[in-house]
Amino acid sequence: MTLIKSISGIRGTIGGAPGEGLSPVDIVKFTSAFASFIINNKTSKKTKFVIGRDSRISGQMVNHLVTGSLLGMGVDVIDAGLSTTPTIEMAVVESGSDGGIILTASHNPEQWNALKLLNSKGEFISADEGAEILIIAEKEEFNYCGVKKLGKLTFNHSYIENHIEKIIQLPLVDVKAIKNAGFRIAIDCVNSTGGIALPKLLNALGVSKIDELYCEPNGIFPHNPEPLPENLGEISEVVKKNKADIGFVVDPDVDRLAIVTENGDVFGEEYTLVAVADYILKNTKGSTVSNLSSTRALRDVTERHRGTYFASAVGEVNVVEKMKEVNAVIGGEGNGGIIYPELHYGRDALVGIALLLTYMAKSGLKCSQLRNSYPNYFISKNKIELSPDINVDDILLKIQEKYRKNPVTTIDGVRIEFDKDWVHLRKSNTEPVIRIYSESSSLATADHLAKKIMEDIKDAFRS
Repeated sequence: MTLIKSISGIRGTIGGAPGEGLSPVDIVKFTSAFASFIINNKTSKKTKFVIGRDSRISGQMVNHLVTGSLLGMGVDVIDAGLSTTPTIEMAVVESGSDGGIILTASHNPEQWNALKLLNSKGEFISADEGAEILIIAEKEEFNYCGVKKLGKLTFNHSYIENHIEKIIQLPLVDVKAIKNAGFRIAIDCVNSTGGIALPKLLNALGVSKIDELYCEPNGIFPHNPEPLPENLGEISEVVKKNKADIGFVVDPDVDRLAIVTENGDVFGEEYTLVAVADYILKNTKGSTVSNLSSTRALRDVTERHRGTYFASAVGEVNVVEKMKEVNAVIGGEGNGGIIYPELHYGRDALVGIALLLTYMAKSGLKCSQLRNSYPNYFISKNKIELSPDINVDDILLKIQEKYRKNPVTTIDGVRIEFDKDWVHLRKSNTEPVIRIYSESSSLATADHLAKKIMEDIKDAFRS
């Protein structure tokens, strides 16, 4: 059994003793701590939350525990039912709530579940706020209400439709162009809430030919739910067999988007953001943001449009913070996460689909032609495990010193530039591990670069 408490929330496998897995005790304690934190940092007397969940088998059980805990803390709860992460983010703002909780373990397998915590802006809480909530939970510094001050429970299952309506009203989403293009589209929603949202979105965009794969939100994932190339084989075959124009794959909570071209080839999760940013920048001047471990292709496309690219620390909350700082018109992460601030500050596969289809419809480009218009980069992902007694920070300082003549960024670990190639080293927050991402114009070079840095790390702790 696994339970991971971090500044971004709590996640774990269902079952086990308290503190060992994601047990009912841990869910109640953490929910109560979050509610206490929000209550203590607001001025109005009454507190309101929105909650929603993906389709995981454990979702209903977790939902009951979270709802009951919030009501016990005197919080009014709007239960949005089966929904998506970006939908709940928007619902928090739409309902004027003080916070929100999304019950989803994102791309993790079905035995996992988690609580994602949102502030009143519908955005993930900061690292400092998360650390404070962990302390409250550990010390159990929260008090439940008497019977006359319990919260009230209401239900609202219209938020997905509201989300879609706001998407089709965006100036850069052209429903008429998409409808006239007559696209045939295949989708794989891994039997989660994408199976509710994607067909509704595509219908609203005027798409009538949809090949649905795993769209029943029963929580039984037919394959690994992370939308990586190795998990996209079935939809690739469906796209080719049915001669679809494009295939879309989402993770269980619909904040990541993967694409398959009309040839059945994987577009590449790193390039989802690149393609959408290309369309946005053609129509809107401005800057872009992605995290330090994302492909250089976004920088290349941004500079092609005479914009400025900025890098942030890894993590959605850090990307959003940087986007606000530089007033970016588009941003996100290289895992297929698109953040379009014209709609809201959160990763959103639904708006990504609408923008990409508009781009294809108005440009007349096939999906493969669009992909071929971008520079090819390859990322090698590795890690090196260290003994618990090794000071990881010291190791990173030694690597930073060794490459001091290269451009080095230290806002999140150590990132070293080698002309257009780069290596990013980050320590794990939960184990003695250094993760090493490297990128080059060939996979062999990216692998070689990673191995070179790994040898440098070994030399550093030998010395």
